[in-house]
Amino acid sequence: MRLGINLGYWGAGMDSDNLAVAQEADRLGYDVCWAAEAYGSDAPTVLSWVAAQTERIDVGSAILQIPARQPAMTAMTAATLDSLSGGRFRLGLGVSGPQVSEGWYGVKFDKPLARTREYVEIVRKAMARERLTYEGEHWTLPLPDGPGKPIKLTVHPQREHIPVYIAAIGPKNLEQTGEIADGALLIFPSADHLEETALKHLRAGREKAGRTMDGFDVCPTLPLAIGDDVTGLADMFRPYTALYVGGMGSRKQNFYNQLAQRMGYEKEAAEIQDKYLSGDKAGAAAAVPHQLIDQTALLGSVERIADRMAAYAAAGVTTLTLSPAGFTLDERIAALRAGTEALELSGAA
Repeated sequence: MRLGINLGYWGAGMDSDNLAVAQEADRLGYDVCWAAEAYGSDAPTVLSWVAAQTERIDVGSAILQIPARQPAMTAMTAATLDSLSGGRFRLGLGVSGPQVSEGWYGVKFDKPLARTREYVEIVRKAMARERLTYEGEHWTLPLPDGPGKPIKLTVHPQREHIPVYIAAIGPKNLEQTGEIADGALLIFPSADHLEETALKHLRAGREKAGRTMDGFDVCPTLPLAIGDDVTGLADMFRPYTALYVGGMGSRKQNFYNQLAQRMGYEKEAAEIQDKYLSGDKAGAAAAVPHQLIDQTALLGSVERIADRMAAYAAAGVTTLTLSPAGFTLDERIAALRAGTEALELSGAA
């Protein structure tokens, strides 16, 4: 099992620290550095900045939002980043959610699975430098009865195959991800529930495509916090968990809430959502069970985290992405170093 880091969103007040964290992860031998985007910082700009100031670590988008870009633009971005980074780019994609897709980008959030499948097919075709033609439900290239003609990408990516990851939560999306992608980006992963909530669906998709899980990157992201007070550390992440389980999406369409329910927290997930959507964010955070946070984060001593890492490796994780917590740069760097120490102790490296 390899380690990665996730810098999250740029512009949150820790920008200079984030670069130092990425550089330390590069020095420590972390495998990949991911950056996110929602409706603030964009991922490609951040990744180009990080890639220019690191040497070995891969850089990946977690995620480039599908409603934000036409697929050919994403292929251009991926090819450029791969070339500039010396072959270190990983393309993570996702459909975002209905509120962001429709409210920020003005793109209808409908048929997300079919849209993702077509998007990946077009991006791969463009990155392979084929003349771009496509006939689908969501995209037709070139547009019919017009002046457009099939065009070939002029940029040569560093590699023939840039790995494609998809952020997936629901069973159908996970199955399709196993079928069409090179890796899956997972959130709120519990080693105890990983088989039932993710891996069996990914495996079904791989089998549908005539493949095994060999070479497929199972890549969950977990917060990491080092210390002796596990309860206190877990409390740091109550607002974060409440935001996703309670407020990311509508009452009927919240993928994170549905995931918490599949993990056995049906009653608690409903309470968190009720409080969050009514404006009681503090109450929603207080309603998050300690066990849910502890199951989906790495908390405690290096030895305790090593045990958890071993469990994730045994469950089928191939790249464990960490979000090192801390109020200062020194604390975040210490957490990064503890992560490498814990991986060595776990025997999963």
